[in-house]
Amino acid sequence: MHTYDMLSDGDHILVAVSGGVDSLVLAAILQGWKHKAPIDYTLTAVHLDMGFPNSNHDAISSQLKKISLPLEIERTSFGQNAVTSADKQNACFECARNRRTRLFSLAREKKCTKLALGHHKDDIIETFFINVLYGGNISTMVPSQPLFSGNLTVIRPLAFLEKKQVMEVAENFDLQATTNPCPLDGTTRRDAVREFLGPLYQNDSHIKGNIFSALSNIRADYMLKKTK
Repeated sequence: MHTYDMLSDGDHILVAVSGGVDSLVLAAILQGWKHKAPIDYTLTAVHLDMGFPNSNHDAISSQLKKISLPLEIERTSFGQNAVTSADKQNACFECARNRRTRLFSLAREKKCTKLALGHHKDDIIETFFINVLYGGNISTMVPSQPLFSGNLTVIRPLAFLEKKQVMEVAENFDLQATTNPCPLDGTTRRDAVREFLGPLYQNDSHIKGNIFSALSNIRADYMLKKTK
């Protein structure tokens, strides 16, 4: 939070809560930080229902009650439309794009200055490989990203935490992830990249840290020129 100046006095932060352990921990950390940070800010937790059967609104609300944070729910058909479309290969991309666009709109409607997302170190590394393998570009998510001429900033306060550390924090807060209703869960490109990286991490404990360090250690003189 300090390295990227994520929070400022008077911020109104929209916290995107999917129901997964990452977003629950994010909400808990931001809620707890309010009591010790030398600034004042407001949190609004929002869950976007993606339109899948077996939604888990009540379970998510119950988890946030443990940290005394109310949850707003908005129902959409983004996910259901994506998985039933003819272009199933890009279903996750379409779903994520529509979800992100709606979160931007909600932030604007609620006059929020920040949008907080629960991505952590593993997500950032996986996104890099997804973009390289499937998108043909070198990029990833960043911990803090100003958008719309600085009117909204996306922040990822968990960016320096590994997944296993997020799980430890969740246990300390007694937070349990809710079931992901998406029928594609476990079969996505991200899952494939995660499966690829897993053995590398197991064989050498330094690899994850080295990859993460490389994302801020770009040697531009040793990159290829862009071709047509």
